[in-house]
Amino acid sequence: MIIFTLRRILLLLITLFFLTLVSFSLSYFTPHAPLKGAAMLDAYQFYFVSLLHWDFGVSSINGQAISEQLREVFPATMSLCLLAFTLSLFIGIPLGIIAGVMRGKWQDTVISTFALLGFSIPVFWLALLLILFFSLHLNWLPISSRFNLLYQVQPITGFALLDAWLSDSPYRSEMVASALRHMILPIAALAVAPTTEVVRLMRISTDDVLNKNYIKAAATRGLSRLTIIRRHVLHNALPPIIPKLGLQFSNMLTLAMITEMVFSWPGLGRWLIIAMRQQDYAAISAGVMVVSTLVITINLLAEILSAATKPLKNKAWYAPR
Repeated sequence: MIIFTLRRILLLLITLFFLTLVSFSLSYFTPHAPLKGAAMLDAYQFYFVSLLHWDFGVSSINGQAISEQLREVFPATMSLCLLAFTLSLFIGIPLGIIAGVMRGKWQDTVISTFALLGFSIPVFWLALLLILFFSLHLNWLPISSRFNLLYQVQPITGFALLDAWLSDSPYRSEMVASALRHMILPIAALAVAPTTEVVRLMRISTDDVLNKNYIKAAATRGLSRLTIIRRHVLHNALPPIIPKLGLQFSNMLTLAMITEMVFSWPGLGRWLIIAMRQQDYAAISAGVMVVSTLVITINLLAEILSAATKPLKNKAWYAPR
């Protein structure tokens, strides 16, 4: 397990090195690049040392330090992604198990149909539908932003709920409620696609586990179906899909860019798209580096977690049957 982890960390470092080259090219070869004109090796050395100090330069549009902008937009995106991903797991895992256990029956048909429908709906169209129905038609939920404009919430952690909770304002409870109401629609729109994928993966994994001999042996011992699912199916069906869940979280970052644009959510995706429109190459370079590093790190953690749950599969002498 230690050797497996060290190999993955080494692969991470090599990948990050090549990412720095891609990010550096945006700061050196593009028009009006901040490092253009200097010797390439000197420019890369300066860029690499700046990265180690979390210094991405300044924006060519407003002159603000890019690192300060990232401290504002990164937590906003992560709060959406973490809550949406947690919601997708809470919904997708039970539905996937039910569909796998009831495979071929009407429960499986209904769940699979809704999963396919949810996967087919574009996230920007779903977000607009949610706005039209819950905001404009029913007037239940706000359309955009993170708080009601009446509240002045001081950014402490960058996470809307935590900042509202940590505020010393007498309207703290109202601020928390406002933050929750503003997050419902973006989280719902963002969680649909990963939920359908979790349902699909869990259904396949559950069906595979149910065909194992130890499940049949447990049934012959007189164990109830619920006991078999809780003790054997869930324990063995989850580990194989953990690396794929890491990929789903990575895909969610892409969906978050679209979601943030529709709901005017001040996150990393919206900030990066605006930087592309304004051709702010220093900001684009920083955004590419941050997003890529986050994606690679998440997939690395997913692989290590999967290996920790099934350590024998990472032995050179282990041959699965």
